[in-house]
Amino acid sequence: MLSSLFAMAGFALAGAITPGPVNVLAMRHGSQSRRGCALLYVVGASVSYAVVVWIMGLFGQWLLRDPAVAVMASRICAAYLVWLAWRIARAPVADRVDDGNAAQVSDAVSVPRGFHQAFWQGVAIQSLNPKAWLVALSGVGLFVVPLSMQADVPHATLLAFCLVSLLACMVGVGCWALLGNVLRRWLRTARRQRALNWVLAAVLLASVGGMLA
Repeated sequence: MLSSLFAMAGFALAGAITPGPVNVLAMRHGSQSRRGCALLYVVGASVSYAVVVWIMGLFGQWLLRDPAVAVMASRICAAYLVWLAWRIARAPVADRVDDGNAAQVSDAVSVPRGFHQAFWQGVAIQSLNPKAWLVALSGVGLFVVPLSMQADVPHATLLAFCLVSLLACMVGVGCWALLGNVLRRWLRTARRQRALNWVLAAVLLASVGGMLA
């Protein structure tokens, strides 16, 4: 069982730390919002992913039984992420940013200023992230289904995978927020802030294209 947990952790961390919509926005939080907001965004995204894993473990096969439903769901999520990339690219910047007032460059949609807003944004972006649903379903197929046949307690394996996924997501998304925080000093000019916004928007669009492909 211990080896299975390590395998789950490696799989979940690989899925959580690779570039994607959630991590792009985490990096923006880390670079341009207060540390508390960035932390709550990471927590919100991680809790949301654990819920996604639980849902996919219980109902994933039923939800994806109809290919038309899966295609429609992915297109709706992709449309939201494209809109988000547009908002990030057009987000306002400050002439000069000091460490103490970095939150002043926050955009109401891209990087909320309120702590509760940051948490719920993390929940929303993860819930509408096709990558999260696909990775969760893959993990359920790889680990939960085979191990559940050997478990004495129903859903024990799924619960373990949810907890492992929660911790892995905290680490993976947190690393991107930390990277954004490292770039905070470099982002002292409007030109550099705007350049980062465009790069993040481009990465977000590329990730959407890859998921749709």
